[in-house]
Order: sequence, then structure tokens, then C-alpha cells
Amino acid sequence: MVVASAIPLAANRPRRISVLGATGSIGTSTLAVIAERAADFEVVAVTANDNALRLAEIAKTVGARLAVIANPSAYGELKSALAGSGIETAAGAEAVEEAAGRPADIVVAAIVGAAGLAPTLAAVRAGSQVALANKECLVCAGDLFMAASRKAGRLVLPVDSEHNAIFQALDGQPMAAVERIILTASGGPFRDWSKEAMAAATPEQALRHPNWSMGPKVTIDSATLMNKGLEVIEAHYLFGLPAEQLEVLVHPQSVVHGLVAFRDGSMLAQMSAPDMRTPIAHCLAWPGRQAAASRRIDLAALGQLTFERPDPERFPALRIARHALAAGGWATNILNAANEIAVSAFLQGRIGFLGIAETVEETIAGAEAACAGPAPASAEEALVLDREGRRIALELVKQREAR
Repeated sequence: MVVASAIPLAANRPRRISVLGATGSIGTSTLAVIAERAADFEVVAVTANDNALRLAEIAKTVGARLAVIANPSAYGELKSALAGSGIETAAGAEAVEEAAGRPADIVVAAIVGAAGLAPTLAAVRAGSQVALANKECLVCAGDLFMAASRKAGRLVLPVDSEHNAIFQALDGQPMAAVERIILTASGGPFRDWSKEAMAAATPEQALRHPNWSMGPKVTIDSATLMNKGLEVIEAHYLFGLPAEQLEVLVHPQSVVHGLVAFRDGSMLAQMSAPDMRTPIAHCLAWPGRQAAASRRIDLAALGQLTFERPDPERFPALRIARHALAAGGWATNILNAANEIAVSAFLQGRIGFLGIAETVEETIAGAEAACAGPAPASAEEALVLDREGRRIALELVKQREAR
């Protein structure tokens, strides 16, 4: 279950907050929520990968004490843009990790990919309350991450709309009372497409998500339904339930984000418009609630809410992710690494859409002999697996190109 100790906050001061991955989709939405109630927050640090000018603009707008760019080659641009502002600057992976570990009440972990693992662990170990939007912390090193959270005695607040919905629906109920958890999926742009049509799908078509506005990687994951496979793995670690108690349903309207079915036959759902500002506002204000300018739902205008089971033939990613979860932490790590490589290759036009899931499955099979074993016991071990998964996946992509 999510570690359940909130940080006591002084009523007479703003919440100190750091945003890791401030220029990305979740980071941008977080900053929008902060801007609505600027007096309630004090920004400690903001980080980005390589968009130095945008990071400098953000740092000045929110009055951050520190701005860190992960790419050292962009440091000159950042330093120049913030000259005379009084804002401290730094660059490199170690600097991002140091920023994450600075004293803060809440750290929003929104760095995309395995690069977010070490900084988010640093935030947890520093005793900050983490609002988690980085899937890789749990997919690549779930046992390690949750153990660190328990040791720190701090809460992990899930930012992803589905896990945040489950967190809200649980409302502190004991997990022994839960029969199953249901995560919903929009179905993506190819929900009604035939497998033959999906085989010819272009990146432009795959990026046209019907309901959500997200970054390219997450949008493609939604199109393959790999995002739901990753979320099943995350839910396993966050809520401590076995895979058989974790269900996925396709819900095209994207209004019901998650449901909890209890052993007495009751079922509770969390509903909101498909707008990430809602779960972000919930995390930033927890255990209270704050006003947010996110869209409101009009049930009468919607008219109906529909649900259907995902098609395992057209969307094999769910099956592959469940297989990886059953195999253990080494396999979920390889799954994530291979998926990042395969999605990138598809966006570059190097492989077809169906080749994404095929590459991931082949990578796990190819890595088993060398990588099967205990779950990673450190961020370094997790990154070793990540690199091996990427290496194998890249070779498979090259082989597909040569055919």
C-alpha cells in the first residue's frame, strides 16, 4: 500500500515545492496549478533536461531558488539567461539529484524515463513527500523505491490520473477490504482500428490522442496500451495487490479514471474531466483540497459512460507487461527500456506500429538468460539492466530495418 505518513506542514508558511522535469507536460501542468495559488507555495528548485531558455523563464516566473539543467552542454545558456536574477544554477545528472534532495515539503517527480529514478530516490531519502509522475521509479525499481519510502516514513502521492483515482477511492480503507482495482484506458486513437490498419499506422496518426494532451512518448504508449501495462505494474507496487486483482477496462470517455471494488460488493469510482491539473492539485493540497481551474464534467451532456474489455490480439502490450510483472523486477526493467527504444524507433519511422510490442517482447526473451535474477537492489543495478535492455532492443530495431 502507498506509504501513509504525511509531512506535517506549518499552517503559517507556504509549502516548499520542487519540480523535477519542469518543462515537460506534467511539469507545465504543475506550474499552472501553482500559479493559481502562488501565495501557498515557495519553489525550491526546478529542473529540466536540455531546454535551458524555457527553464530559465520558469525559474524567474516562479521565483525558484535553484534551476538545474541535466545536459551540461546547455549550462552556459542557462547561466547567461539567469545572470543577475539571484537564482542559483547548476548542470549535470548529479546536480539534478542534489536539487531533488534539497529540503522541500513536496517534490513533484516528473522526469520522463529511467533518468528520473536516482533523483526521485534522492527526494524520498531526504524525507520529502513525493508526488510521483515518473513511472520508471516503480517499473524499473519498484521494490527498491517502495522500501526507501517505507524507511523514510513518507507518503508517495500518485500523480498519474489512474493511480490518483484509486488513491482517492480507497480513502484510507484497509487493502484487506479490496476485492480488485480497475484502471481505465481511453483506448487511444486506434481503439476501433483493425490489426491490418494498425500495421500501417503512421506516427502522426498515433499521436492524435482523442482525449488527452500529453508528450509523444506517453501518447504512443496510450496508442499501444503499453501505458496500461506499465500502470498495472505501478499499481502492484503502490497498492500491494497481486496482478490477478488488477483489472483494465477501456473507457473511451476518459471520465472515470479508476475504480475500487470492495469485498462487500460496493464499488467506488473517481471521476473528473481528462485534465492533469485535477490529480496534480489533489497531490499538492493533500490531505486537504484546493481550488483548481481544471475542466468540469457535465454528465448530462456526456449522456453515457461506456466500458469494454481490451482486445488482447490487437493490443498485446498488456499481456507482455503482465508477463514481465510475473517474471520479476529484472523483466519489468527490461520491458521499460525496450519500450522506450521501440517507441523512439517508431517515431523516427524505423519500425512499424505493431513492431513496438513485438520488439519489447523479443527483448525480454533475449535478455532472460543474462538478466534473470533478483530485483535491482540499487539505482545503479537498475540502470545496468536498463542499459542492457536498450542494447538488445536497439539490435532488434536494426534487424527489423534490415528486413
